Amino acid sequence: MAEELIISISGMRGIIGENLNASIAAEYGCAFGTFLKSDTDSSKKLAVAIGSDSRPSGMMITAAVTAGLCSVGIDVIDLGIVTTPTVGVMLRHMNCAGGIVVTASHNPVEYNGIKLLLADGIAPDSEKAAQIRQIYFDKKSQLVSSVDCGKASCCDDPDAVHIEKVLACVDAAAIAKHKYKVVLDSVNGAGARPAIKLLEKLGCQIVAINSEPTGIFAHTPEPTEANLTGLCDDVKSNSADMGFAQDPDADRLAIVDENGKYIGEEYTLALAAKYIYSHQSGSAAANLSSSRMIDDIASVAGGKVFRTAVGEANVASAMVKNNCIIGGEGNGGLIDLRVGPVRDSLIAMAVVLQLASETGKTISQLVAEIPEYEMSKEKFAADKTQAQKIIELCKEEFADSRIDTTDGCRFDFDDGWLHLRTSNTEPVMRLISEFKTGGTGKSYIDKVTGILNKIMG
Repeated sequence: MAEELIISISGMRGIIGENLNASIAAEYGCAFGTFLKSDTDSSKKLAVAIGSDSRPSGMMITAAVTAGLCSVGIDVIDLGIVTTPTVGVMLRHMNCAGGIVVTASHNPVEYNGIKLLLADGIAPDSEKAAQIRQIYFDKKSQLVSSVDCGKASCCDDPDAVHIEKVLACVDAAAIAKHKYKVVLDSVNGAGARPAIKLLEKLGCQIVAINSEPTGIFAHTPEPTEANLTGLCDDVKSNSADMGFAQDPDADRLAIVDENGKYIGEEYTLALAAKYIYSHQSGSAAANLSSSRMIDDIASVAGGKVFRTAVGEANVASAMVKNNCIIGGEGNGGLIDLRVGPVRDSLIAMAVVLQLASETGKTISQLVAEIPEYEMSKEKFAADKTQAQKIIELCKEEFADSRIDTTDGCRFDFDDGWLHLRTSNTEPVMRLISEFKTGGTGKSYIDKVTGILNKIMG
Protein backbone atom coordinates (compact mmCIF):
# COMPACT_ATOMS: atom_id res chain seq x y z
CA MET A 1 0.00 0.00 0.00
CA ALA A 2 1.41 3.38 -1.03
CA GLU A 3 2.23 5.85 1.72
CA GLU A 4 0.34 9.13 1.95
CA LEU A 5 2.06 12.44 1.37
CA ILE A 6 2.61 14.01 4.80
CA ILE A 7 1.93 17.72 5.20
CA SER A 8 2.39 18.83 8.80
CA ILE A 9 3.84 21.58 10.96
CA SER A 10 7.22 20.20 9.84
CA GLY A 11 6.42 20.89 6.16
CA MET A 12 5.91 18.37 3.38
CA ARG A 13 7.51 14.94 3.09
CA GLY A 14 6.93 12.09 0.66
CA ILE A 15 8.40 9.51 -1.69
CA ILE A 16 9.67 10.78 -5.03
CA GLY A 17 7.68 9.43 -7.97
CA GLU A 18 5.04 7.95 -5.67
CA ASN A 19 3.40 10.82 -3.83
CA LEU A 20 5.82 13.73 -4.28
CA ASN A 21 6.65 15.20 -7.68
CA ALA A 22 7.45 18.50 -9.39
CA SER A 23 3.81 19.50 -9.80
CA ILE A 24 3.07 19.04 -6.10
CA ALA A 25 6.27 20.85 -5.10
CA ALA A 26 5.44 23.81 -7.36
CA GLU A 27 1.94 24.10 -5.90
CA TYR A 28 3.37 23.99 -2.38
CA GLY A 29 5.84 26.74 -3.33
CA CYS A 30 2.89 28.80 -4.63
CA ALA A 31 1.03 28.29 -1.35
CA PHE A 32 4.02 29.30 0.78
CA GLY A 33 4.66 32.39 -1.33
CA THR A 34 1.00 33.38 -1.17
CA PHE A 35 1.05 32.99 2.60
CA LEU A 36 4.20 35.11 2.96
CA LYS A 37 2.65 37.94 0.96
CA SER A 38 -0.50 37.87 3.07
CA ASP A 39 1.51 37.67 6.30
CA THR A 40 3.83 40.61 5.52
CA ASP A 41 2.91 44.28 5.74
CA SER A 42 5.72 45.42 3.46
CA SER A 43 4.80 46.41 -0.09
CA LYS A 44 8.29 45.65 -1.37
CA LYS A 45 9.00 42.48 -3.29
CA LEU A 46 9.77 39.56 -0.99
CA ALA A 47 12.58 37.04 -1.30
CA VAL A 48 12.96 33.46 -0.09
CA ALA A 49 16.27 31.63 0.42
CA ILE A 50 16.25 28.00 -0.69
CA GLY A 51 18.79 25.23 -0.19
CA SER A 52 18.77 21.46 -0.41
CA ASP A 53 20.58 18.47 0.95
CA SER A 54 22.39 16.23 -1.53
CA ARG A 55 19.60 13.86 -2.58
CA PRO A 56 19.45 13.24 -6.36
CA SER A 57 15.87 14.52 -6.37
CA GLY A 58 16.90 17.78 -4.71
CA MET A 59 17.51 19.71 -7.92
CA MET A 60 14.11 18.73 -9.32
CA ILE A 61 12.22 19.71 -6.17
CA THR A 62 14.23 22.93 -5.80
CA ALA A 63 13.47 23.94 -9.38
CA ALA A 64 9.77 23.19 -8.93
CA VAL A 65 9.46 25.10 -5.64
CA THR A 66 11.38 28.00 -7.21
CA ALA A 67 8.92 28.06 -10.10
CA GLY A 68 6.01 28.09 -7.67
CA LEU A 69 7.46 30.97 -5.65
CA CYS A 70 8.29 33.03 -8.74
CA SER A 71 4.79 32.47 -10.13
CA VAL A 72 3.28 34.30 -7.14
CA GLY A 73 5.81 37.13 -7.34
CA ILE A 74 8.46 35.99 -4.83
CA ASP A 75 12.18 36.33 -5.65
CA VAL A 76 14.29 33.25 -4.92
CA ILE A 77 17.91 33.08 -3.76
CA ASP A 78 19.28 29.60 -4.44
CA LEU A 79 21.96 28.58 -1.92
CA GLY A 80 22.64 25.24 -3.61
CA ILE A 81 23.51 22.16 -1.57
CA VAL A 82 23.78 23.43 2.00
CA THR A 83 22.87 22.36 5.51
CA THR A 84 19.49 23.16 7.03
CA PRO A 85 21.01 25.53 9.62
CA THR A 86 22.87 27.36 6.83
CA VAL A 87 19.53 28.21 5.23
CA GLY A 88 18.35 29.52 8.61
CA VAL A 89 21.46 31.68 8.96
CA MET A 90 21.40 33.00 5.40
CA LEU A 91 17.73 33.92 5.19
CA ARG A 92 18.21 36.22 8.19
CA HIS A 93 21.55 37.48 6.88
CA MET A 94 19.90 38.49 3.60
CA ASN A 95 16.68 39.78 5.20
CA CYS A 96 14.48 37.27 3.40
CA ALA A 97 10.81 36.83 4.16
CA GLY A 98 11.34 33.11 4.57
CA GLY A 99 13.39 30.08 3.71
CA ILE A 100 12.92 26.61 2.30
CA VAL A 101 15.04 23.53 2.82
CA VAL A 102 14.56 20.68 0.37
CA THR A 103 15.34 17.72 2.60
CA ALA A 104 13.87 14.58 4.10
CA SER A 105 16.28 14.76 7.04
CA HIS A 106 17.26 11.25 8.18
CA ASN A 107 14.85 9.40 5.87
CA PRO A 108 16.19 7.10 3.11
CA VAL A 109 17.10 8.41 -0.33
CA GLU A 110 13.72 7.65 -1.92
CA TYR A 111 12.18 10.33 0.29
CA ASN A 112 12.39 14.09 -0.04
CA GLY A 113 10.64 16.97 1.60
CA ILE A 114 10.07 20.71 1.76
CA LYS A 115 10.79 22.34 5.12
CA LEU A 116 9.54 25.90 5.62
CA LEU A 117 11.16 28.67 7.68
CA LEU A 118 9.83 32.14 8.39
CA ALA A 119 11.80 35.41 8.50
CA ASP A 120 13.01 34.76 12.05
CA GLY A 121 14.51 31.42 10.93
CA ILE A 122 11.92 29.38 12.83
CA ALA A 123 9.44 27.01 11.22
CA PRO A 124 5.80 28.19 11.17
CA ASP A 125 3.81 27.55 14.34
CA SER A 126 0.75 25.30 14.17
CA GLU A 127 -1.61 28.16 13.29
CA LYS A 128 0.50 29.47 10.42
CA ALA A 129 1.29 25.95 9.21
CA ALA A 130 -2.45 25.32 9.05
CA GLN A 131 -2.93 28.48 6.96
CA ILE A 132 -0.29 27.33 4.47
CA ARG A 133 -1.87 23.87 4.29
CA GLN A 134 -5.27 25.39 3.63
CA ILE A 135 -3.98 27.60 0.81
CA TYR A 136 -2.35 24.51 -0.72
CA PHE A 137 -5.42 22.25 -0.43
CA ASP A 138 -7.89 24.93 -1.53
CA LYS A 139 -5.61 25.90 -4.46
CA LYS A 140 -5.99 29.56 -3.56
CA SER A 141 -2.50 30.69 -4.55
CA GLN A 142 -2.42 34.20 -5.98
CA LEU A 143 -0.59 33.97 -9.31
CA VAL A 144 0.83 37.16 -10.80
CA SER A 145 1.23 38.48 -14.33
CA SER A 146 4.40 38.14 -16.39
CA VAL A 147 6.02 41.42 -15.38
CA ASP A 148 5.42 40.73 -11.68
CA CYS A 149 6.94 37.24 -11.60
CA GLY A 150 9.80 36.67 -9.20
CA LYS A 151 13.42 36.29 -10.26
CA ALA A 152 15.85 33.57 -9.25
CA SER A 153 19.50 34.20 -8.35
CA CYS A 154 22.35 32.34 -6.70
CA CYS A 155 24.41 33.08 -3.60
CA ASP A 156 28.18 32.62 -3.42
CA ASP A 157 29.71 30.78 -0.44
CA PRO A 158 26.84 30.67 2.07
CA ASP A 159 29.05 28.42 4.25
CA ALA A 160 31.29 31.38 5.13
CA VAL A 161 28.59 33.36 6.93
CA HIS A 162 27.47 30.31 8.89
CA ILE A 163 31.01 29.30 9.90
CA GLU A 164 31.84 32.87 10.97
CA LYS A 165 28.88 32.85 13.36
CA VAL A 166 29.97 29.52 14.84
CA LEU A 167 33.58 30.62 15.30
CA ALA A 168 32.40 33.71 17.16
CA CYS A 169 31.01 31.42 19.89
CA VAL A 170 34.27 29.60 20.74
CA ASP A 171 37.99 30.20 21.22
CA ALA A 172 39.36 28.77 18.00
CA ALA A 173 42.99 29.35 18.96
CA ALA A 174 42.61 27.49 22.24
CA ILE A 175 40.97 24.54 20.51
CA ALA A 176 43.60 24.49 17.76
CA LYS A 177 46.41 24.01 20.31
CA HIS A 178 45.15 20.50 21.00
CA LYS A 179 45.23 19.43 17.34
CA TYR A 180 42.29 17.10 17.90
CA LYS A 181 42.00 14.22 15.49
CA VAL A 182 38.40 13.91 14.37
CA VAL A 183 36.73 11.31 12.16
CA LEU A 184 33.79 12.93 10.36
CA ASP A 185 30.98 10.87 8.81
CA SER A 186 28.67 13.04 6.73
CA VAL A 187 26.76 10.11 5.15
CA ASN A 188 27.21 11.66 1.66
CA GLY A 189 24.85 14.46 2.67
CA ALA A 190 25.20 18.23 2.74
CA GLY A 191 27.31 18.55 5.87
CA ALA A 192 30.85 17.56 4.90
CA ARG A 193 31.91 20.72 3.06
CA PRO A 194 31.09 23.24 5.82
CA ALA A 195 32.08 20.83 8.60
CA ILE A 196 35.53 20.26 7.11
CA LYS A 197 36.02 24.02 6.66
CA LEU A 198 35.03 24.60 10.29
CA LEU A 199 37.18 21.81 11.72
CA GLU A 200 40.18 23.06 9.72
CA LYS A 201 39.73 26.53 11.26
CA LEU A 202 39.65 24.83 14.66
CA GLY A 203 43.03 23.22 13.96
CA CYS A 204 41.70 19.66 13.80
CA GLN A 205 43.22 16.75 11.93
CA ILE A 206 40.30 15.46 9.89
CA VAL A 207 39.59 11.96 8.64
CA ALA A 208 36.55 12.48 6.42
CA ILE A 209 34.44 9.49 5.42
CA ASN A 210 31.31 9.49 3.25
CA SER A 211 32.07 13.11 2.45
CA GLU A 212 31.03 13.38 -1.21
CA PRO A 213 27.58 15.01 -1.45
CA THR A 214 26.13 12.39 -3.79
CA GLY A 215 22.95 11.77 -1.82
CA ILE A 216 23.53 8.05 -2.24
CA PHE A 217 23.87 7.38 1.44
CA ALA A 218 26.71 5.07 2.46
CA HIS A 219 24.59 3.64 5.27
CA THR A 220 21.13 4.17 6.71
CA PRO A 221 21.26 7.94 7.26
CA GLU A 222 19.81 8.33 10.75
CA PRO A 223 22.84 8.78 13.06
CA THR A 224 22.01 5.96 15.48
CA GLU A 225 24.34 3.38 16.99
CA ALA A 226 23.30 0.61 14.60
CA ASN A 227 24.11 2.80 11.59
CA LEU A 228 27.49 4.10 12.77
CA THR A 229 29.55 0.95 13.29
CA GLY A 230 31.86 2.06 10.49
CA LEU A 231 32.52 5.40 12.20
CA CYS A 232 33.22 3.64 15.50
CA ASP A 233 35.73 1.33 13.80
CA ASP A 234 37.41 4.26 12.02
CA VAL A 235 37.81 6.21 15.26
CA LYS A 236 39.63 3.23 16.78
CA SER A 237 41.76 2.41 13.74
CA ASN A 238 42.83 6.05 13.36
CA SER A 239 43.46 6.55 17.10
CA ALA A 240 41.21 9.59 16.86
CA ASP A 241 40.08 11.78 19.75
CA MET A 242 36.44 11.60 18.71
CA GLY A 243 34.05 10.89 15.87
CA PHE A 244 31.26 13.13 14.62
CA ALA A 245 28.29 11.91 12.57
CA GLN A 246 25.88 14.17 10.72
CA ASP A 247 22.53 13.34 9.16
CA PRO A 248 21.88 14.27 5.48
CA ASP A 249 20.89 17.90 6.15
CA ALA A 250 23.40 18.26 9.01
CA ASP A 251 21.07 19.60 11.66
CA ARG A 252 21.82 16.65 13.94
CA LEU A 253 25.10 15.44 15.44
CA ALA A 254 25.96 12.12 17.04
CA ILE A 255 29.28 11.59 18.85
CA VAL A 256 31.67 8.66 19.19
CA ASP A 257 34.24 8.77 22.00
CA GLU A 258 38.00 8.16 21.75
CA ASN A 259 37.47 4.43 22.37
CA GLY A 260 35.23 4.09 19.35
CA LYS A 261 32.11 3.90 21.51
CA TYR A 262 28.89 5.48 20.31
CA ILE A 263 27.75 7.58 23.25
CA GLY A 264 24.26 8.38 22.00
CA GLU A 265 22.60 11.37 20.38
CA GLU A 266 21.19 12.51 23.73
CA TYR A 267 24.73 13.41 24.87
CA THR A 268 25.15 16.06 22.17
CA LEU A 269 22.76 18.41 23.94
CA ALA A 270 24.01 17.34 27.38
CA LEU A 271 27.68 18.02 26.59
CA ALA A 272 26.82 21.37 25.04
CA ALA A 273 24.80 22.29 28.12
CA LYS A 274 27.70 21.22 30.32
CA TYR A 275 29.94 23.71 28.53
CA ILE A 276 27.41 26.56 28.41
CA TYR A 277 26.50 26.23 32.09
CA SER A 278 30.16 26.23 33.07
CA HIS A 279 30.27 29.86 31.92
CA GLN A 280 26.85 31.31 32.62
CA SER A 281 23.51 30.73 34.28
CA GLY A 282 20.10 30.87 32.73
CA SER A 283 17.29 28.80 31.31
CA ALA A 284 17.30 25.98 28.77
CA ALA A 285 14.62 24.43 26.59
CA ALA A 286 14.15 20.87 25.36
CA ASN A 287 11.26 18.80 24.06
CA LEU A 288 9.34 16.30 26.14
CA SER A 289 11.18 13.36 24.54
CA SER A 290 14.66 14.57 25.48
CA SER A 291 16.77 13.18 28.31
CA ARG A 292 16.69 14.38 31.90
CA MET A 293 20.44 14.88 31.65
CA ILE A 294 19.92 18.52 30.68
CA ASP A 295 17.72 19.01 33.78
CA ASP A 296 20.49 17.58 35.98
CA ILE A 297 23.11 19.83 34.41
CA ALA A 298 20.92 22.94 34.53
CA SER A 299 19.86 22.38 38.15
CA VAL A 300 23.47 22.32 39.36
CA ALA A 301 23.87 25.81 37.87
CA GLY A 302 20.52 26.99 39.21
CA GLY A 303 18.92 26.88 35.79
CA LYS A 304 15.43 25.88 34.69
CA VAL A 305 14.48 23.72 31.70
CA PHE A 306 11.35 24.59 29.75
CA ARG A 307 9.79 21.49 28.19
CA THR A 308 7.96 21.76 24.87
CA ALA A 309 6.14 19.64 22.34
CA VAL A 310 8.43 17.72 20.01
CA GLY A 311 9.55 19.79 17.05
CA GLU A 312 12.39 22.20 16.44
CA ALA A 313 10.04 25.15 16.05
CA ASN A 314 8.50 24.53 19.47
CA VAL A 315 11.89 24.41 21.20
CA ALA A 316 13.23 27.43 19.31
CA SER A 317 10.13 29.50 20.13
CA ALA A 318 10.44 28.61 23.82
CA MET A 319 14.09 29.60 23.74
CA VAL A 320 13.34 33.00 22.25
CA LYS A 321 10.40 33.61 24.58
CA ASN A 322 12.38 32.69 27.71
CA ASN A 323 15.78 34.03 26.61
CA CYS A 324 17.33 30.57 26.95
CA ILE A 325 21.10 30.17 26.80
CA ILE A 326 20.92 26.65 25.35
CA GLY A 327 18.33 24.27 23.96
CA GLY A 328 17.58 21.53 21.52
CA GLU A 329 16.27 18.05 21.06
CA GLY A 330 17.66 14.74 22.22
CA ASN A 331 18.09 13.47 18.66
CA GLY A 332 21.44 15.27 18.48
CA GLY A 333 19.85 18.59 17.60
CA LEU A 334 21.56 21.46 19.43
CA ILE A 335 20.11 24.98 19.11
CA ASP A 336 22.29 27.96 20.02
CA LEU A 337 20.55 31.28 19.42
CA ARG A 338 23.90 33.00 18.94
CA VAL A 339 24.05 31.23 15.58
CA GLY A 340 20.36 30.77 14.90
CA PRO A 341 17.11 29.17 16.06
CA VAL A 342 17.73 25.97 14.07
CA ARG A 343 19.29 22.66 15.11
CA ASP A 344 22.91 22.84 14.00
CA SER A 345 25.62 20.16 13.86
CA LEU A 346 28.35 22.77 13.26
CA ILE A 347 27.87 24.69 16.50
CA ALA A 348 27.49 21.35 18.27
CA MET A 349 30.93 20.24 17.04
CA ALA A 350 32.52 23.53 18.03
CA VAL A 351 31.04 23.59 21.53
CA VAL A 352 32.02 19.97 22.25
CA LEU A 353 35.57 20.71 21.11
CA GLN A 354 35.60 23.83 23.29
CA LEU A 355 34.47 21.79 26.31
CA ALA A 356 37.19 19.20 25.72
CA SER A 357 39.77 21.95 25.23
CA GLU A 358 38.92 23.85 28.41
CA THR A 359 38.70 20.78 30.64
CA GLY A 360 41.54 18.79 29.08
CA LYS A 361 39.30 15.73 29.31
CA THR A 362 38.40 13.08 26.77
CA ILE A 363 34.86 12.53 25.54
CA SER A 364 34.49 9.40 27.68
CA GLN A 365 35.65 11.29 30.78
CA LEU A 366 33.18 14.10 30.12
CA VAL A 367 30.36 11.60 29.60
CA ALA A 368 31.23 9.82 32.85
CA GLU A 369 30.59 13.06 34.77
CA ILE A 370 26.95 13.21 33.62
CA PRO A 371 24.29 11.19 35.53
CA GLU A 372 23.53 8.02 33.59
CA TYR A 373 20.12 6.91 32.35
CA GLU A 374 18.82 4.12 30.15
CA MET A 375 16.66 5.34 27.28
CA SER A 376 14.43 3.29 25.01
CA LYS A 377 12.79 4.49 21.79
CA GLU A 378 10.15 2.40 20.02
CA LYS A 379 7.49 3.04 17.41
CA PHE A 380 4.44 1.14 16.21
CA ALA A 381 1.61 1.63 13.74
CA ALA A 382 -1.51 3.18 15.29
CA ASP A 383 -4.23 5.40 13.89
CA LYS A 384 -5.42 8.45 15.81
CA THR A 385 -8.33 6.63 17.46
CA GLN A 386 -6.12 3.79 18.65
CA ALA A 387 -3.45 6.23 19.85
CA GLN A 388 -5.98 8.16 21.93
CA LYS A 389 -7.30 4.96 23.52
CA ILE A 390 -3.77 3.91 24.42
CA ILE A 391 -3.04 7.28 26.03
CA GLU A 392 -6.30 7.28 28.02
CA LEU A 393 -5.64 3.80 29.42
CA CYS A 394 -2.07 4.83 30.32
CA LYS A 395 -3.45 7.84 32.18
CA GLU A 396 -5.53 5.46 34.27
CA GLU A 397 -2.61 3.09 34.81
CA PHE A 398 -0.18 5.85 35.80
CA ALA A 399 -2.64 8.14 37.61
CA ASP A 400 -0.10 8.81 40.38
CA SER A 401 2.53 10.18 37.98
CA ARG A 402 3.06 13.80 36.94
CA ILE A 403 1.24 14.05 33.61
CA ASP A 404 2.02 16.52 30.81
CA THR A 405 -0.34 16.51 27.79
CA THR A 406 1.45 19.21 25.81
CA ASP A 407 2.33 16.65 23.13
CA GLY A 408 0.66 13.28 23.43
CA CYS A 409 1.25 12.38 27.05
CA ARG A 410 4.36 12.28 29.20
CA PHE A 411 4.34 10.48 32.55
CA ASP A 412 7.03 11.52 35.03
CA PHE A 413 8.05 9.31 37.95
CA ASP A 414 10.74 9.79 40.58
CA ASP A 415 13.19 7.54 38.73
CA GLY A 416 12.24 8.22 35.11
CA TRP A 417 9.57 9.00 32.57
CA LEU A 418 7.52 7.69 29.64
CA HIS A 419 6.36 9.70 26.62
CA LEU A 420 3.65 8.52 24.21
CA ARG A 421 2.96 10.62 21.12
CA THR A 422 2.02 10.37 17.47
CA SER A 423 4.72 11.32 14.97
CA ASN A 424 4.60 14.57 12.96
CA THR A 425 6.38 12.97 10.01
CA GLU A 426 5.34 9.29 9.99
CA PRO A 427 1.98 7.46 10.45
CA VAL A 428 3.17 5.91 13.72
CA MET A 429 3.00 6.30 17.47
CA ARG A 430 6.21 6.60 19.46
CA LEU A 431 7.07 5.38 22.94
CA ILE A 432 10.12 6.99 24.49
CA SER A 433 11.19 6.09 28.00
CA GLU A 434 14.10 6.94 30.25
CA PHE A 435 14.94 5.59 33.69
CA LYS A 436 17.91 5.55 36.00
CA THR A 437 20.32 2.73 35.22
CA GLY A 438 19.24 -0.40 37.05
CA GLY A 439 15.88 1.19 37.88
CA THR A 440 12.29 0.13 37.39
CA GLY A 441 11.95 1.11 33.75
CA LYS A 442 11.08 -2.36 32.50
CA SER A 443 8.08 -2.69 34.79
CA TYR A 444 6.60 0.56 33.44
CA ILE A 445 7.28 -0.40 29.82
CA ASP A 446 5.71 -3.83 30.36
CA LYS A 447 2.52 -2.11 31.55
CA VAL A 448 2.44 0.05 28.42
CA THR A 449 3.08 -3.01 26.27
CA GLY A 450 0.11 -4.74 27.88
CA ILE A 451 -2.10 -1.76 27.02
CA LEU A 452 -0.77 -1.74 23.44
CA ASN A 453 -1.59 -5.41 23.04
CA LYS A 454 -5.08 -4.83 24.41
CA ILE A 455 -5.83 -2.04 21.93
CA MET A 456 -3.92 -3.32 18.91
CA GLY A 457 -4.74 -6.99 19.36
